[in-house]
Amino acid sequence: MEQYLVTGMSCAACSARVEKAVSKVPGVDSCSVSLLTNSMGVEGTASPNDIIDAVTKAGYGASLKSGSGDEPGSGSDAMNNGNASRSAGMDYSADAAALEDHETPLLKRRLCWSLGFLAVLMYFSMGHTMWGWPLPGFFEGNPMAAGLVQMILAAIVMLINKRFFINGFRGLLNRAPNMDTLVALGSAASFVWSVVMLFAMTRAAVTGGSDAAAHYLHEFYFESAAMILTLITVGKMLEARSKGKTTDALKSLMKLAPKTATVLRGDEEIEIEISKVREGDIFVVKPGSNIPADGIVIYGSSAVDEAALTGESIPVDKTEGDSVSAGTVNQSGYMKCRAVHVGEDTGLAQIIKMVSDAAATKAPIAKIADRVSGIFVPAVIGVAAVTLIVWLLAGRTAGFALARAISVLVISCPCALGLATPVAIMVGSGVGARNGVLFKTAVSLEEAGKVSTVVLDKTGTITKGEPEVTDIIPADAAATGEKELLELAVMLEQRSEHPLAKAVIKYNEENKTINGHLSEEISSLTDFRILAGNGLEAEFEGERICGGNIGLVSRQTKIPDDVIKKSEELASQGKTCLFFAKGDSYMGMIAVADVIKEESPQAVSELKNMGIDVVMLTGDNERTAKAIGEKAGTTDVISGVLPDGKARAIKRLKERGKVAMVGDGINDAPALVSADTGIAIGAGTDVAIDAGDVVLMKSSLTDVPAAVRLSRQTLRNIHQNLFWAFFYNIIGIPLAAGVWIPIFGWTLNPMFGAAAMSLSSFCVVTNALRLNFFDMHDASKDKFRSHSGESPDLNDHKNEKEKKKMEKTMKIEGMMCPHCEAAVKGALEGLEGVSEAKVSHEADEAVVVMTSEVADDVLKEAVEAKDYKVISIA
Repeated sequence: MEQYLVTGMSCAACSARVEKAVSKVPGVDSCSVSLLTNSMGVEGTASPNDIIDAVTKAGYGASLKSGSGDEPGSGSDAMNNGNASRSAGMDYSADAAALEDHETPLLKRRLCWSLGFLAVLMYFSMGHTMWGWPLPGFFEGNPMAAGLVQMILAAIVMLINKRFFINGFRGLLNRAPNMDTLVALGSAASFVWSVVMLFAMTRAAVTGGSDAAAHYLHEFYFESAAMILTLITVGKMLEARSKGKTTDALKSLMKLAPKTATVLRGDEEIEIEISKVREGDIFVVKPGSNIPADGIVIYGSSAVDEAALTGESIPVDKTEGDSVSAGTVNQSGYMKCRAVHVGEDTGLAQIIKMVSDAAATKAPIAKIADRVSGIFVPAVIGVAAVTLIVWLLAGRTAGFALARAISVLVISCPCALGLATPVAIMVGSGVGARNGVLFKTAVSLEEAGKVSTVVLDKTGTITKGEPEVTDIIPADAAATGEKELLELAVMLEQRSEHPLAKAVIKYNEENKTINGHLSEEISSLTDFRILAGNGLEAEFEGERICGGNIGLVSRQTKIPDDVIKKSEELASQGKTCLFFAKGDSYMGMIAVADVIKEESPQAVSELKNMGIDVVMLTGDNERTAKAIGEKAGTTDVISGVLPDGKARAIKRLKERGKVAMVGDGINDAPALVSADTGIAIGAGTDVAIDAGDVVLMKSSLTDVPAAVRLSRQTLRNIHQNLFWAFFYNIIGIPLAAGVWIPIFGWTLNPMFGAAAMSLSSFCVVTNALRLNFFDMHDASKDKFRSHSGESPDLNDHKNEKEKKKMEKTMKIEGMMCPHCEAAVKGALEGLEGVSEAKVSHEADEAVVVMTSEVADDVLKEAVEAKDYKVISIA
């Protein structure tokens, strides 16, 4: 997504106009304009020049944000060649400057000057005319002089606030009227009418004397013309100050980005610009200084304050081998670190990008306000014109009719509609970022609170992801049996990155059970393959060796019944059993256990208290999965699922409502993408983080209910804002038009209309700022809520599991076309107990739905009788 700064926008009608203009540019796939941050996010192949031209033709200004787009040297090739782009240096000074509140000081000066001249004008108009306050002798019996003074003072106030007229009439000429248009029309109409009455006063003075002319003092609206502008300026200033506070979190993150770094060049320490730091550089971090890049400590130790990134207030001890993050603060010791990620690849840069993108995108709920805002101003102008005509036809004076029309113009507020959603999204995203919960887009912030089911991956999410070997049971009970089993296991697992493999390698390193002679044997392995979700296999000295689950190994050799019984016993204790075979010989079994995280039971409990069903999803066997699930607090477990099966499980659960998936590994990426909301554990892989919609920087599972809690509170705040914005306009416009005059006699002075308009946006922004005080980790106010309106059936997932047992997925080789599909489908559906077979030659699979249990062998025989090969049945 390319991001642009947009200038000249004053209300939601402006942002809708810009969005519409840019969306018409060829090559633009999507466009989202934020009135709050005066920014625009564009996706597609259109060139920046074409986009900027479209914005300019719409009557506004635009420029690329620093570090956005394909600027010279910012591409991946440039990074690989060591050429740093502007964004690679994390120079956010321009973006931070754009977010700074430059408008409030200008508005404050305008307001002070306006108030000074308005006070004098009010004394001449209302003070003297209504309450008889004294005037200098020159004005006694000279109403025309008083009228001229009022005109001059009103003109000065209008000149001070000329921006309303410039923007307003420019929008009108561009056929894109905005809030400034309403203000300009209301103020100009009051002024022009008053000037007409001033000329009428001169005629009356000529024909009827000063007494006849004095009557026209009551027809002047000079004070309304000036008061409207002054009151709107008050509202604009309050709104600008409040809007400035909504971006505090993003500005604070940008200020964390260091400007310089101290690196080693030979034996010399040199301070260089942050943009010149490269991957592999050795940088020095002294006490009290910011860490300039993501890196690994190679010398020294210290306590590092990571609160700005993770929300964790307690400093984290760092020693050699530990990782450090850019933007964190070294509190005590002296360290040397090797740069691993620099510039826009650092964690800090990614966080800033996520928070910025969340502000630049729009939540689905904002579409309603956008549609209304796009037609709001023209509709209000039409209502004002109708109001004027109707009151004139009703026999009222032109002054009365004009006052009603002006009131309609100045009380209408499209800004309240336009700001209702983005201010809440920005504040909510900021609160999440301060607490280590990053929402990538406005959509993810809205959707997270709507989930009815949360699916938790087991390894690395519920558990620590650091399993340990607990039992070694060789087939040969002799002393050499354990050594042979470990040699075989280490040879296979050495090439795998799976946590279970690491547990075996770690056990061997700690216990030194076997020596280093295996390096030659490991290098002699051929045809090594990782069978996702099953295990590993390879060729060694002419024999097939394999290790993994019981299904994989039992296809190569027979596993003794007593071993199977022992494995079931270990599985009931929450242990995972790895079986190994060499040729047709069973070699033994290694049991591995993964400890659940301390906060997992609390997180599951909080989610349930919020009315959310919690499901654990794992590739482990049912016994192991059930044992871990019970420790975590959920009996709803889907086990024995391969990586591709996780995505299918998510899709089945989505039939009952919105689903959030929480995971940390590469094999979780398909499920994260398939879920309505993907929540990635921050300590997980880059692939999982890229696939997720929400990132938990602290890798704490209690941040999952916290994210849901914050989303719900933000959505509640948006509803409040939209209600106020719609309610205000629905009540205010009819009142201003005089609809209630015939019934209740209620009228609205244009000046009170302007005051109401100036406060409406301020109220919406202030309400959104209340989110800053929301404690997203406070579970005391959680309410048990079922998304169906009734208490949720906690046995639903058991039914899901039973359904899973009555549904089997067969991986089949040899299907080439729809005719093949029909042959397999006919063979399977001809079996007793099979109600339906969904066959796909493209996916090489058949999903068999059964009314009663059908043995795997029966299914396999039916398919292979048609000359197709069954690879697996799950």
